[in-house]
Amino acid sequence: MPKLLGVSGLRPAQGAVRKAKRYGRGGKRGGTSGRGHKGQKARSGNHKPGPGFEGGQTPITLRFPKRGFTNFTRRDYAVVNLDRLQHWIDIGKLKCSPDKPITALELEQSNCVHGAKGGIKLLSDGAMSLRSAVFIQPSKASKTAIRAIEQKGGGIICRYYNALAMRDCLNGRTDRKAAAPTRREDIEWYSDFKHRGYLDVKSVERWSAAAKRWQTARDAGLLVTSMPPSPTLKLSSSTVNTVDAS
Repeated sequence: MPKLLGVSGLRPAQGAVRKAKRYGRGGKRGGTSGRGHKGQKARSGNHKPGPGFEGGQTPITLRFPKRGFTNFTRRDYAVVNLDRLQHWIDIGKLKCSPDKPITALELEQSNCVHGAKGGIKLLSDGAMSLRSAVFIQPSKASKTAIRAIEQKGGGIICRYYNALAMRDCLNGRTDRKAAAPTRREDIEWYSDFKHRGYLDVKSVERWSAAAKRWQTARDAGLLVTSMPPSPTLKLSSSTVNTVDAS
């Protein structure tokens, strides 16, 4: 029975398809394999030069002089000022206590700062507007910011975070121990009392003393945690009579 015509029965004509000749395997063309003698097109590969190749002359990337360097220890901190910190406390986006201080996690979740992968740096802009006793643990802090926080009964300790520790802090992970600083500059900085480093015993003792004062003030109901009430408009009796008469 003859087969039905269809796409499945289509075949190329006899002799129309031939296997490609494979060079370099002996025989008449086994020497140079049809590539000729030497040269760029006789080499293996795609016969094309790499990016930046200028025919053999010194490429422009090497002819240009180089200036400066890239500091591999540079860290970009997310800056937060005291006035912004107080405003976030006033509107209820931030809460702190000695047991649960403000860290990069709370600042990031409350949108007080953005891009805190390098750490938090506390500065003193708007120190006059600070009213609350703030307990915070940034990566760095200025001396005036430290003085302003401690004058209001708060506490501050600067902690070192490497890339992995900061990632765990922003993700809320507490199952891994944070790495200690290894560079000499970092060890000296976080061991200095004037920076309130967490490696300094006196800084930890000052934090504990501030925590005890905070608990005493909380039990006595003397904590200032929110914005003071705005003054209401009071009309005098003469003004009220004038308004009623009109």
